[in-house]
Amino acid sequence: MPGTTTRATPNATSNATLIATPTATPDAATVEAWLAGLELVPGARVERTGIAAWDVSLDGRRRRDLRTTLIVDPAIGAIVWAHLAPPIGDGLRKAYRTLLRWNEDFPLAKFSVAEDGRPILAVEVPARWLTADELGLALARVVVVADQVFEETRGWLWIGGRVPDDYAARPIRNQPLLDRFGPQLGELVGDPVGADGTADNAMRKADDAMRKAADG
Repeated sequence: MPGTTTRATPNATSNATLIATPTATPDAATVEAWLAGLELVPGARVERTGIAAWDVSLDGRRRRDLRTTLIVDPAIGAIVWAHLAPPIGDGLRKAYRTLLRWNEDFPLAKFSVAEDGRPILAVEVPARWLTADELGLALARVVVVADQVFEETRGWLWIGGRVPDDYAARPIRNQPLLDRFGPQLGELVGDPVGADGTADNAMRKADDAMRKAADG
């Protein structure tokens, strides 16, 4: 009205600027572009009833070839679904107790058992928060958590828990992912890979840290 001074209400504008929340779940092509930006090479896309999925193999400092499935559902968001080990079989009861303990130790990750008996590690990103950075952080979190439980999963992966001789020498194919998001994962991340570019140096450092913690 004439003669009336209208006061500005900057909160709505400033909040819209500061909180960059996606308005819709990204389509499959956008997710693939995000994965390329993270220097990850997924398998062929599988789509069914509007849900897209990709298989990708992730490497950690200790855990290699972590078979992971990325699922993007418009109604939910993204689910990073990692297969920790083959079906457990006779040790399933003990494994349940271990998985329950890990659910308490890692509150942003979910451990469960698939119908075929495989132990599963999952991290979810709700649709309203799904961005390239949040997806990268979820992928990094999965592999870093798998690193943290590596010692306890060895018996599920290999007979007698014996790690193959060349396992630690295998290159970390997604090192840029760990470098970029590792600092955001706090206490989950230990010493970086050594300057020689191999993982066995990092594994030795992690083992030393574990021994010191036990002695202390």
